[in-house]
Amino acid sequence: MKGIVCEEVGKFIFRDDLEEPVLEAGQAIVQIRRIGICGTDLHAYQGNQPYFSYPRVLGHELAGIIDAIGGNEAGLHQGDQVSIVPYMHCGECSACRSGKTNCCKNMKVFGVHIDGGMRERVSIPIDHLIKTEGLTLDQSAMLEPLAIGAHAVRRSGISAGDTALVIGAGPIGLGVMALARYAGAKVIAMDVNEERLAFCKSWAKSEYTLNALLRPKEQLAELTEGNLASVVIDATGNAKSMTDAFGLVAHGGSLVYVGLVKSDITFSDPDFHSREMTLMGSRNATKEDFDRVLDAISSGYIEMNGYITHRTAFGGMISEFENWLKPESKVIKALVEVGD
Repeated sequence: MKGIVCEEVGKFIFRDDLEEPVLEAGQAIVQIRRIGICGTDLHAYQGNQPYFSYPRVLGHELAGIIDAIGGNEAGLHQGDQVSIVPYMHCGECSACRSGKTNCCKNMKVFGVHIDGGMRERVSIPIDHLIKTEGLTLDQSAMLEPLAIGAHAVRRSGISAGDTALVIGAGPIGLGVMALARYAGAKVIAMDVNEERLAFCKSWAKSEYTLNALLRPKEQLAELTEGNLASVVIDATGNAKSMTDAFGLVAHGGSLVYVGLVKSDITFSDPDFHSREMTLMGSRNATKEDFDRVLDAISSGYIEMNGYITHRTAFGGMISEFENWLKPESKVIKALVEVGD
């Protein structure tokens, strides 16, 4: 079986001798047809992804066709088009027992902690498959990154009429913006890149944009009559941005970190208490979040034109990958096509 392995930092190898997956009870064999490239993949290749070991088959934003499957209560059959929920939870820890499978104590993320989908076929638990009839393969592969945003929005408790400030206009932040708007919030996008901010308006339907380098707190106060934002979601993974975000939350508001940084974040406790702020982390997503994105795409509210900016065939990925790392490539989301 063909596949691409991240052998070590800065090195991919194409192999045609990978072991074929074996069909087991409760599992399905899926032919991989689309692979989205995530920031995690970029970080793994560059050697700055925490808790990562080599060699590793990357790939966790996936769409494919069921090649083999046994009897199942999910009603899935051979030939069905599916998206994959890549968070392999244990089902036994306290988080899993309470339904919070996205933050399982023993989490193994497909393509991060265990070998992923950058190969022709994979074996996946049936309960980690979502049928995507009516969607394209491209759309199916994008359920996962957009579900990250859907989960952050659900964690925040955003409701219709709320003012949500979303910091960071990368692929995850863009998804947060789109799903916050889908929930009925008034969305303000913040980033340092004016071109990306323009995209926030055209694609994510953000009402307003703020340049983070130009007095953002004063700008936000002007837009909100001095109240600031009832919900702030930081998707930057930048320690300074995450620290500064405390000062942008309205009294009684919430701050959600969907971006992750390997660093300490500090804040003023008196200021935190005076606002009675709520601080949350948002990790991964659940099936409920995937279903929310599926509905948003199926209804036509979210479309992929513009979001997927780069693509290549499976055999050309290694040569293209270095280009995707360059800022001048202006990649939002790159997609790898496997097979027909």
